[in-house]
Amino acid sequence: MVKYFLGQSVLRSSWDQVFAAFWQRYPNPYGKHVLTEDIVHREVIPDQKLLSRRLQTKTNRMPRWAERLFPPAIVAHSVYILEDSIVDPQNQTMATFTWNINHARLMVVEERCVYCVNSDNSGWTEIHREAWVSSSLFGVSRAVQEFGLAGFKSNVTKTMKGFEYILAKLQGEAPSKTLVETAKEAKEKEKETALAATEKAKDLANKAATKKQQQQFV
Repeated sequence: MVKYFLGQSVLRSSWDQVFAAFWQRYPNPYGKHVLTEDIVHREVIPDQKLLSRRLQTKTNRMPRWAERLFPPAIVAHSVYILEDSIVDPQNQTMATFTWNINHARLMVVEERCVYCVNSDNSGWTEIHREAWVSSSLFGVSRAVQEFGLAGFKSNVTKTMKGFEYILAKLQGEAPSKTLVETAKEAKEKEKETALAATEKAKDLANKAATKKQQQQFV
């Protein structure tokens, strides 16, 4: 049994802009789970398509029950991902295929994406995404697949936010702030407001005390 995912996303940037951003996605505030990224192979084939293979290292968060059931070697906290891509600049398409090369006994996540010009707006780019999550562990494969699919969906959201962040930077716009940054700014502003209120209260108290002393000597 394999868990299957099918989805489509739209980036409000041209295919050329998305293609350029694709190679510069990390680091970004939404992709902190991506630790390293290295180009293993790259070539331009005779029909002028660009073939690439990259190796990524990502964090590997596992549920606590899996950490109790399996030895550390199986549930290590990092996973190695291979990404193959083929870019056709003439037809403005890019196809990628990724899969994990370790922890395969526990779970395999395979993803295929196709980036192309949006059919409704030539200035936008659409992404067709498919994923397959499988596990060969007897007795718990279904639970592992459910966990893997949930994690994959969460990472897709982070991937799209990270993409938008990098695109904004490349286009000279101010990237939208993350929830963490927004919360931090709100907390700092709250502290500043509280401090200002405290200082004002002290000032009023001092003025009241001074006025009272003056009245006593009258």
